[in-house]
Amino acid sequence: MLISGRSITMNSTMDEMNLLHHPPTHHLVARDISEEIDLEIGPGDDDPPFATTPLIAVSQEPTSAEEPEEQKALLLVSHTPSENQDLTKLQQVKRKKKVVKKWREEWAETYKWAYVDMNEGTSRIFCSVCREYGRKHRRNPYGNEGSRNMQMSALEEHNNSLLHKEALRLQMASKDKSLPIVERPIYVKPLMSKTAGSIVEAVFRRDPHDVEFIQSVQEVVHSLEPVLVKNSQYVHILERLLEPERMIVFRVPWMDDKGEPHVNRGFRVQFSQALGPCRGGLRFHPAMNLSTAKFLGFEQTLKNALSPYKLGGAGGGSDFDPKGKSENEIMRFCQSFMDELYRYLGPDQDLPAEDMGVGPREMGYLFGQYRRLAGGHFQGNFTGPKIFWSGSSLRTEATGYGLVFFARLLLAEMNKELKGLRCAVSGSGKIAMHVVEKLLSCGAIPITVSDTKGFLLDEDGFDYVKFSVLRDIKVQQRCLRDYLKSYTRARYFENMKPWNERCDIAFPCATQNEIEQSDALNLVNSGCRILIEGSNMPCTPQAIDILRKGKVLIAPAKSASAGGVAVGELELNHEYNLMHWSAEDFESKLQEMIKQTYEKSIKEANNYGFPKDSPEALVHGGNISAFLNLAQAMSDQGCV
Repeated sequence: MLISGRSITMNSTMDEMNLLHHPPTHHLVARDISEEIDLEIGPGDDDPPFATTPLIAVSQEPTSAEEPEEQKALLLVSHTPSENQDLTKLQQVKRKKKVVKKWREEWAETYKWAYVDMNEGTSRIFCSVCREYGRKHRRNPYGNEGSRNMQMSALEEHNNSLLHKEALRLQMASKDKSLPIVERPIYVKPLMSKTAGSIVEAVFRRDPHDVEFIQSVQEVVHSLEPVLVKNSQYVHILERLLEPERMIVFRVPWMDDKGEPHVNRGFRVQFSQALGPCRGGLRFHPAMNLSTAKFLGFEQTLKNALSPYKLGGAGGGSDFDPKGKSENEIMRFCQSFMDELYRYLGPDQDLPAEDMGVGPREMGYLFGQYRRLAGGHFQGNFTGPKIFWSGSSLRTEATGYGLVFFARLLLAEMNKELKGLRCAVSGSGKIAMHVVEKLLSCGAIPITVSDTKGFLLDEDGFDYVKFSVLRDIKVQQRCLRDYLKSYTRARYFENMKPWNERCDIAFPCATQNEIEQSDALNLVNSGCRILIEGSNMPCTPQAIDILRKGKVLIAPAKSASAGGVAVGELELNHEYNLMHWSAEDFESKLQEMIKQTYEKSIKEANNYGFPKDSPEALVHGGNISAFLNLAQAMSDQGCV
């Protein structure tokens, strides 16, 4: 099995990042394109000519290397012997000069494959594909092993080595035809207390590759610093909380329509049952992994703890991609997935819900297989009331509508209203489409939606007629570009995000970390003043720092999307199942739940020193309130 290694990154923002320290035998190296570098490698028995030869050397000016041979000969003839001697001395001086050179762009490309590590006390240059070092990855293929001008030749030798070619062959044979070579570095935010810092470091040491989970933990621990300082007994509770109660990883074999077998990996992380049975989504997406499942389970645990209902938290799914699959293929996969997972589900244990790539169709197939395996009983509900396993309209609308109600609540605190405001929305799934629908009913002007290929912009804003066109496109699983056939004034931007468009409010409803540092700068410059998180953790830590400096108010998903949690719990209540809510009753109940969540977050923020008008108040207040509920339950139940 091929394991990806570390690589040298060249992101100009890395200078502002503080990387967690690896063990003493590992060194992460980060350099900017315009930065000087002096990278030395130690002697080795396998490569004596490189005992004192640095990896990067000073070369002659490029212009001299590009001159034709005839021109060089003429120049040499025109010199007198004394001039030749002076020229030779000058060249020798240059060769003896300290080996420091501007990190050129072509050299950066050369050493993307490399990283620095220690081997028997000696610094070595390792290949991040092969995870090997030695002359086959470093020597000059033209025979002059003592040459210091070997930047480009080292890459040729590396790519031509048999070991590297075998690694590439294994990559091409893998399922997705490529294995990631570069791991995304973990951005570590400075923590004021040593206790909080030690908690994060312990998580990193235990699971150093769970990037999404560590990012989520850092945000929560940052919010909980004043809580830990005020009451030290919470430290041990938090340490227990950050380790999931149960992590299930299993194989999912299935057969396509051609009779060819395939295998995917399934995940379910039951993070905490301190407050009640687990509830959380299932996500089918190629990028799904254990880190994402842990992050989703942790976020769902806090989100459920913030609601007024007694629910635990879970997350999971599979790296299966339902796009492009037939109905029968999806059904066979869902049945195989449930063959393993069903034994961990039940009304008093775990209640799965919809997430990305899992809708009513997938939930129906999953529930049907669960019912057969569980003995034919309708016990354990998935996303809706009993028997209606695929979820009612209340469930699917609640999250999207709740985001808009939360935005309207924030604007009311500022003595403003939503009518007439330009809103940028990302995503085009259930949540995003219900956000657009409710924005229209409130008089706002939604101008964007997005999919995996790019984003659609309508400067005039969507109306109900345009929204029906969008909905038909999504139902037929077509690209948003088809919208241009009906409305030629709209524009579709390939491989771009909607965050550079002029807007007043942003609704990221696509996936985690969709708003990066550059996107945050674009949002601030485009006039955005409120960001309502529809997806879990849509902003990177660097983006959050920029948004806060730009005075953009962030409404976290734990609070803003709590409507889906609350309505889902109400649907499980037998008394509410018998009620036929009107649209007015449903929206009134949802707004009441959203208001309770908002007031609870603001109250806890004020109790721990975060003023109401602070851009961080809602984030910190929500995390604190959710944690205190969990901590009380865990304390009452003993060391569990």
